[in-house]
Amino acid sequence: MKKILLAALVSLPVTAFAAANNVGSCGLGSKVFEGQNGIAPQVLAVTTNGTFGNQTFGITSGTLGCTQDGVVSSNWKTALFIDGNKAQLARDAASGQGETLDALAALLKVDAADKAAFVSLTKARHAEIFASVESADSIAARLKAALQSDARLAKYAEAV
Repeated sequence: MKKILLAALVSLPVTAFAAANNVGSCGLGSKVFEGQNGIAPQVLAVTTNGTFGNQTFGITSGTLGCTQDGVVSSNWKTALFIDGNKAQLARDAASGQGETLDALAALLKVDAADKAAFVSLTKARHAEIFASVESADSIAARLKAALQSDARLAKYAEAV
């Protein structure tokens, strides 16, 4: 019994850390449960990665959605920003100008040379991106898809 408790305590911090940001993580678990929301898919993805040890392999080999660029990224700032500014961001994107749209461009690190194209894209695809302002996750997913569909702006999609 003591061994089981010790194993649980040792693995808890790793599991808790991985579950906190499963959306942006890599490994077989993140691929199998990709697009699913909630605690259960995150825990299952982390468990899959931990059980098979594939996340380490993915990082060292550059497979399973992992990169070898040495950059640890998190999209939580973008998600938090969208969540706190959904309505105003939708209005700014519809008009093609405004503080929240400028702040989003800055948060995504849109180059000055690409900012006009970014603003144009969000205005032109406003109805698609902001189909519902109830969920920041859905807005972020549709914004990411819109950016990915534009060759010039696709490089900013990873920050969403």
